[in-house]
Amino acid sequence: MQSYGEISPDGKNVKLNNGTLHPLIGFGTYKVGFVPASSNTADVPGHPPDRQPKDIIKDALATGYRYIDCAQFYGNEAMVGEAITESGVPRSELFLVSKVWGDKMYEGKEAILAQLATSLASLQTDYLDMYLIHWPVPGKHVAAYQVLEECLAAGKVRAIGVSNYTVEDYTELEPHLKVVPVVNQIEVNPFLYRPKTLAFFASKGVVTQSYRALRQGKGMEDATVQAIAQTHNKTPSQVLGRFCVQRGIVLIAKTVRKERMLENLDVFSFQLAEEDMQQLDKLTTEDNLKEYKELYDKCVVRDTPLQATKEGIKAVVTMD
Repeated sequence: MQSYGEISPDGKNVKLNNGTLHPLIGFGTYKVGFVPASSNTADVPGHPPDRQPKDIIKDALATGYRYIDCAQFYGNEAMVGEAITESGVPRSELFLVSKVWGDKMYEGKEAILAQLATSLASLQTDYLDMYLIHWPVPGKHVAAYQVLEECLAAGKVRAIGVSNYTVEDYTELEPHLKVVPVVNQIEVNPFLYRPKTLAFFASKGVVTQSYRALRQGKGMEDATVQAIAQTHNKTPSQVLGRFCVQRGIVLIAKTVRKERMLENLDVFSFQLAEEDMQQLDKLTTEDNLKEYKELYDKCVVRDTPLQATKEGIKAVVTMD
């Protein structure tokens, strides 16, 4: 079975290229308490009105999540910081990740440094465990990554990486690297499984983090997923989560209900058979790949002047 990361003996962490152990499961904070105006789903609330945003974060911490995935774009880092402080969980136990958005990358070095300072203050910490480029803004992402390298050297962050990079984006960045990215955060699930891209980044020593691992709930009704779940006496979400962690891909789970948080954490008590994985691998469709490319084209220039001109968007990228 293809693995894309070095899993620790306890099966719950993956080793990064800087020697750090990264939790194989984390909690995503997108749309908790705030919905970005330029979000693709700006008209869909992140949680029902009976759930207070800070309580959602505190529930995640109380159930055992320690990797908390944040971003400038999410617009809620101050709330997340308050929730962490009120939770009483020591900073030393946490793995905090944030990402810099395209607008600041377009503006340049000083804007990126100012944004990092804002994120640190909002999260009430003096360092991040990891800081990422959110999307590879054309003509800007290489210089932006070099600023992240400076932040790493200054001790403001303990690791740096990228997000939503294609093979072609990394190839563009690679000649300029002083520090190899520790991760590339992309969508991974059986409905968008891109083995060539995953293998490429693994060959470079870059671990994959997966957002939308649960396909925003859209994959729960799939007959193949349900049949495999029934075989293992697990839920569809647990099968989707296991699909990632079993391959050394970090799972970023997102839910607002405590019972679901506990359910999503239970991905280490069983193993999918090779046959299960092969069936799941076949669920990616051409339509899903087309949808991915459309999202990529939109997001690499979102909230920048390039949004109007589309300048620099790669016409062809590795899709599989």
